[in-house]
Amino acid sequence: MSIGNTLLGLLEAGPKHGYDLKQLYDKQFRQDRPLHYGQVYSTLNRLLKNGLVEENGVEAGGGPDRKRYAITDAGVTNVEDWLKSPESPSVYLQNTLYTKVVLALLSGRGAQDLLDTQRGSHLRAMRELTARKTGGDLADQLICDHALFHLEADLRWLELTAARLDDLARQLAR
Repeated sequence: MSIGNTLLGLLEAGPKHGYDLKQLYDKQFRQDRPLHYGQVYSTLNRLLKNGLVEENGVEAGGGPDRKRYAITDAGVTNVEDWLKSPESPSVYLQNTLYTKVVLALLSGRGAQDLLDTQRGSHLRAMRELTARKTGGDLADQLICDHALFHLEADLRWLELTAARLDDLARQLAR
């Protein structure tokens, strides 16, 4: 996810302080890893430098001055362009799991155990996501569904690979 574009999108509703943007980001996107304040402020500085946001007032407080940021016309155009452009589909033509299977076969180790262990790990993750989805609101359900569909695709690949291990081992031995 583009943090910069996301912050710009959140600023379209009106000017905000960095602290408020971080809170809103964490609330709306329920990341398993919340956004760090340092990342918010470094992103805002980059957006400011690129003319996508501008300072919209400074408030003195008990600590450092609090700057309020507003999106510029260029920032709005940037968000519009970003929202209109499709995300690149994630194509995993080279992944670590496939590499492990090939190396296990090349070294004479059992790749079936590797696949079984990975299947167990995927199933545990799916149970955790299903439990989270059951207790969550619609936003949580949607993000969990996305992750679950990816895990299901991985499980199908694990099954297919397990069925073809002997053929793959013969091919690698040539």
